[in-house]
Amino acid sequence: MQSFSIAPATMLSKLWFHRRLIFNLTRREVVGRYRGSVLGLLWSFFNPIFMLAVYTFVFSVVLNAKWGTGGGSKAEFALILFAGLLVFNLFAECVSRAPGLILSNPSYVKKVVFPLEILPWVILGSALFHLAVSVSVWLLFSLWVYGLPPLTALLFPLMLLPLILLVMGLSWFLAALGVYLRDVAQIVGIVVTALMFLTPIFYPVSIVPEDFRRLIYLNPLTFIVDQVRSLLIFGGGLDLSGYALLCAGSLLVCWLGFAWFQLTRKGFADVV
Repeated sequence: MQSFSIAPATMLSKLWFHRRLIFNLTRREVVGRYRGSVLGLLWSFFNPIFMLAVYTFVFSVVLNAKWGTGGGSKAEFALILFAGLLVFNLFAECVSRAPGLILSNPSYVKKVVFPLEILPWVILGSALFHLAVSVSVWLLFSLWVYGLPPLTALLFPLMLLPLILLVMGLSWFLAALGVYLRDVAQIVGIVVTALMFLTPIFYPVSIVPEDFRRLIYLNPLTFIVDQVRSLLIFGGGLDLSGYALLCAGSLLVCWLGFAWFQLTRKGFADVV
């Protein structure tokens, strides 16, 4: 029976060796999502704009929510809200699709030579494309309302590193688990919805009661969202100690997820 390496170096070597295949599959994934529609790829621009308008109307107009920065304008609230959604949408898109990733590609499972471990990279590539579009929308709106963002916005890609590591680890784990336990997709859907409200996207952490604030900070997305807003909007620097700790933890999650995937993939063909 074929054995699969769980060495951490294998994660990177597989990514590099199959980079062209990953790129082609990612491009097919992105194009295929909008194939046949009238507007095509333009929907990738309209979707974030529409959702931003809806969330901003509900929270800043209907509920009259304030961020507490002193400005209180709806434009400022929209920028702060959208910055949090940039992080969460990337996480949600990858994690939500992970449980059905192997099940939706049975033809790849039957091919012994196909590298199944690259499928989460393909989903991540698609999510990164939509993230790039959303960041462009955010930047254009920020330029229109306030002008250039602070120079610390250039550090934004650094905050994507622990997020990508975390997402990949969870995607590998859930993709493998979803093959053997079909209920995982339903459970993940509930958890992702709950996380959207347990992550400080629509509210600042400062309004959370002290007794529950520590629980909010157990969510790694909380730190990432706070840091992204600090870099993109408020001009604050990176919390280096927190960033280093998050990177270490995300790297561990990434490797554990990859190891689980490699150890359990031998039985995929018998179950799919």
